[in-house]
Amino acid sequence: MTFCLLIVAKAPVPGFAKTRLCPPATPEQAAEIAAASLLDTLEAALLTPEARVVVALTGDLGKATRRTEIATALRKTEVIAQRGEGFDIRLVNAHADAPRPGESVLQIGMDTPQVTPALLTEAANRPEDSVLGPAEDGGWWALGLKDPLHAKALAGVPMSRDDTGRQTLRALADIGLRPGTLPTLSDVDTVADARRVAAAVPHGRFARAVAEVR
Repeated sequence: MTFCLLIVAKAPVPGFAKTRLCPPATPEQAAEIAAASLLDTLEAALLTPEARVVVALTGDLGKATRRTEIATALRKTEVIAQRGEGFDIRLVNAHADAPRPGESVLQIGMDTPQVTPALLTEAANRPEDSVLGPAEDGGWWALGLKDPLHAKALAGVPMSRDDTGRQTLRALADIGLRPGTLPTLSDVDTVADARRVAAAVPHGRFARAVAEVR
């Protein structure tokens, strides 16, 4: 049975993508890292068995780094626009817009290029009503929901904080869910993060892009 593999992504436009990498990265290098991360993530997603890949996209892809390569990869997916004010509401809406009737959703971002088809398959097939993949910075890298409407719990959860993971678990529990825990991964906010992730996956686009930052 297929599931919806939802990737929430931002067009990697220089000056708007991965700005916390600057310095030492230039805006162009930061956008290159973001583009490489998105492309590696899309590659893993498209190789995941039974996954119907949907990308909830924001930003101007026409101004993005590696826009032609990204557009080619996106043609193998279904692309929807992010909608709503605030990242929490955009996540709620993406979970409502992406799945087909009866599909569960596994949502990830574009900041964990170390994901693999095996990891995504394992996460999607967990028996719990929900799963959360913690990030090392206190956030989370993946949210799986058997019923996508349960994403309403995210409304009001503060995002991009060191307690986002804990608050998300609490919000899921508050609506009666019993979330399981996925492996902890490092997402990419700083150059130190980027180098650590690149060392874990040294042969992809992401590692090559990070190696250009001196």
